[in-house]
Amino acid sequence: QVQLVESGGGLVQAGGSLRLSCVASGRTFSRYGMGWFRQAPGKEREFVAAISWRGLTTDYTDSVKGRLTISRDDAKNTVYLQMNSLKPEDTAVYYCAQRSTLSGTSRNSNEYAYWGQGTQVTVSS
Repeated sequence: QVQLVESGGGLVQAGGSLRLSCVASGRTFSRYGMGWFRQAPGKEREFVAAISWRGLTTDYTDSVKGRLTISRDDAKNTVYLQMNSLKPEDTAVYYCAQRSTLSGTSRNSNEYAYWGQGTQVTVSS
C-alpha cells in the first residue's frame, strides 16, 4: 500500500520561504515520477511542478518558475518543494502525488495514482 505524507506547510509573509517535504512508502520510490499540485479555496486543483525518476527532468507551471524548485532524494524516499519569494496567490493546500506506472513528468493529475493528505501554505501580504 502506497502512502505519501507531506509536511512543511505553514504561515509565511510575502517574500518568505518554505520547504515542503513528502515521504513515500509502499513501493520502489525511485522508479516513479512525482508531482506537486495545489488547490486554493474555491478553485480547482492545479499542477505546480513535477520531477522524473532520478531527477533527470523537471517541469513547472509558468507562475512558479524561478521561485519554486522540485527535487528528490531517492535514498530517503522523499520529494521536496523549495518555495522562495512566496506571494499571496501561492496560498493553497499543497499535495504531492506519485505517478501510476511511469517514470517521467506529467501535468495531468489523472496520471497520478497516489496522493498525500495535503499541507496548508498560507502567504500573508
